[in-house]
Amino acid sequence: MVLYGLDITVLAIAALVFFACAGIAYAMLMPRFTAVRNAEKRRERVAGAGAAARTQGKKVDPAEKRRRSIQDSLKDIETKQKFMASRSTSPPLRLRLMQAGLKISPARFFVVSGIAGFVFALLGIAGGMPPFLVGGLALVGGLGAPRFVVDRMRRRRQAAFIEELPNAVEVVVRGVKAGLPLLDCLRMIATEAKEPLRSEFRNVMDALALGVPLDEAIGRLYERMPLPEANFLAIVISIQSKAGGNLSEALGNLAKVLRERKKMRAKIKAMSTEAKASASIIGSLPIVVMGLVYVTSPDYISILWTDKVGQIVLGVSALVMLSGVMVMRQMINFDF
Repeated sequence: MVLYGLDITVLAIAALVFFACAGIAYAMLMPRFTAVRNAEKRRERVAGAGAAARTQGKKVDPAEKRRRSIQDSLKDIETKQKFMASRSTSPPLRLRLMQAGLKISPARFFVVSGIAGFVFALLGIAGGMPPFLVGGLALVGGLGAPRFVVDRMRRRRQAAFIEELPNAVEVVVRGVKAGLPLLDCLRMIATEAKEPLRSEFRNVMDALALGVPLDEAIGRLYERMPLPEANFLAIVISIQSKAGGNLSEALGNLAKVLRERKKMRAKIKAMSTEAKASASIIGSLPIVVMGLVYVTSPDYISILWTDKVGQIVLGVSALVMLSGVMVMRQMINFDF
């Protein structure tokens, strides 16, 4: 059908592509905008609390002075963490490999990615796929698969770190209560804890041996492990080193918070399992149906990749499907 000299089918396909791309962009960029807004609100609350404290009388007692010191420390920490958080959302490749526990250089990673793309392309050629599908497989093998493996290793390593961190904090609490210095407690974790906690705290001890201050050495832990739990530990030790206080009590409270977060994470995971299963079924259903139709009636469905219009329809359907999967992923992805 032609309207004002334009093909309605082409217009419909262009509209679907536009909405699919817009949906993907919204699903990927909305969490970053939300994180920026939350950070701005936190800074406004801290600034308002500091201004209110300064307007109260000229006489300042020791508790008020310590409270102001803690607020100043929090401002400095938040300024540093803002830069680290911007790096944690999209860290460079070298840092991503380090967070995954891989001791390879980015150059070697690119070589492995190229080999993987070449192998995927050979598999597509051996399967008799059209050239555009072979190119898609090469892109998936060269750009998608290696990074997916690295990200999966990062998540598994971070999950293991969160699992062992409360135990390590309690070891520090018991050691400090028994009269041991904090550095000896940290050295005990660096030698006896499970991986990846042992290697991360070994890096902290190496930094301390080079003369790096304790708060800065612990703060680097958040760069290698961009997790809220690591950030909490860095904040507690930094505030204690600058403002003083009972370290064992502060770390004991931190251990309780970490265990409560662990329980909450398990509860949320259990409650969201049904939604994740439903999203997986909905997302995989079109692919499964297409595979079954190809097995039963290959001539009927092969028009999708042999005919030009079918290839356009297949590409548009893939974009729409990808946008739907990204939206569902954001709906069931709980950030806490």
